[in-house]
Amino acid sequence: MTTEAVTNSTCLIGLERIGQLNLLPMVFSTVYAPPMVATEVKTPLSWLTVKPVQNVGVVATLKTQMDAGEAEAIALAMELGDVLLILDDKKARRVAQQLNLKVIGTVGMLLRGKRQGVISEIKPLIMALLEADFRISEGIVREALRLSGEI
Repeated sequence: MTTEAVTNSTCLIGLERIGQLNLLPMVFSTVYAPPMVATEVKTPLSWLTVKPVQNVGVVATLKTQMDAGEAEAIALAMELGDVLLILDDKKARRVAQQLNLKVIGTVGMLLRGKRQGVISEIKPLIMALLEADFRISEGIVREALRLSGEI
């Protein structure tokens, strides 16, 4: 099972809003982010490995379809290889999946944490994210609670 991840800023910002940033390094052995994501988050995180993207051409191409942080995160995941890519934006996820990257969202990361025993319940965290204006569709909430055995 993949133990390393590349994250976009959405997951980091959402977890920061609910005081749960510590979950990412508990769920993954290494969490990478490209410089643009680190800049967007603005909170220095000792456990976050900021790694510049080498292929700026890929980033430039991806930026025609999505924001710079998502483009850099996808390009970095392509360069690193066997990592999970944490993306929540539907369009960016679709592009990443077309590039054969393994993609999960913030809710998927919470499910992974529950499976690993890092999180005992995901429902309170999902509810906190929703209260903090983190957009999660009703369908994703229902499916996550079903998969976690919490409904």
